[in-house]
Amino acid sequence: MSSTSLIDDRDWSSLTLGERIRQIEVEGYLVLPGLLDAQQIADLKTLTATWETQATDYSESQRFRQNIEFDGGLINDLVIANPRTLEFLHALCGRDIILMSAIYARSEPGHPGISLHTDGQPYGSAIFGSAGSAPFMVRVLYYLDDLTPDISPFRVVPRSHLSFHADANPYYRFDSHPEEVMVPAEAGSAVLINHRVFHGNFPNVGSGSREMLALGYRPSW
Repeated sequence: MSSTSLIDDRDWSSLTLGERIRQIEVEGYLVLPGLLDAQQIADLKTLTATWETQATDYSESQRFRQNIEFDGGLINDLVIANPRTLEFLHALCGRDIILMSAIYARSEPGHPGISLHTDGQPYGSAIFGSAGSAPFMVRVLYYLDDLTPDISPFRVVPRSHLSFHADANPYYRFDSHPEEVMVPAEAGSAVLINHRVFHGNFPNVGSGSREMLALGYRPSW
């Protein structure tokens, strides 16, 4: 982490519904704490331990598995159809929402971090395909481990999805940004983002792995 990085460690549980909606609409990110309890996290970790994963093209220490929605069971009950998450998404987007993607990711010790990027690319891309071209999408990132400063915490550039500047080209990637923010969170929480905001994560310089379930939803309209 850069020594100049800000840390957003506010009490997210104190936000009202209106404040949560404003946070993700204007700032581009939001934390919903305590969506999964300790037993649910343990059950999901037992499941993920059985999955075969692939390494990303930039690091053997970053592993992933796509299309986890087809595993059903716990993934559907605890994650995809999590009632508290859906309640918020319905308030944000309307009653009808569509799941666009569901991915598992594990950042192991030695993971170099992910550069600042967007998941929203209006003409599609080889990485995100047509899903990235949806004009509105919310990414919901469930963390099965604590997001601490040394184990790949989330990073984001607030309000970057609002910029018209050429530097906000959604196909760009950046190593760092002077206004980037580190967002810690406890296991069982989810970070929600506007898919057009620039975000990534910091390196894993700790001794443990960090597991995440990343879902994408868009309003049906």
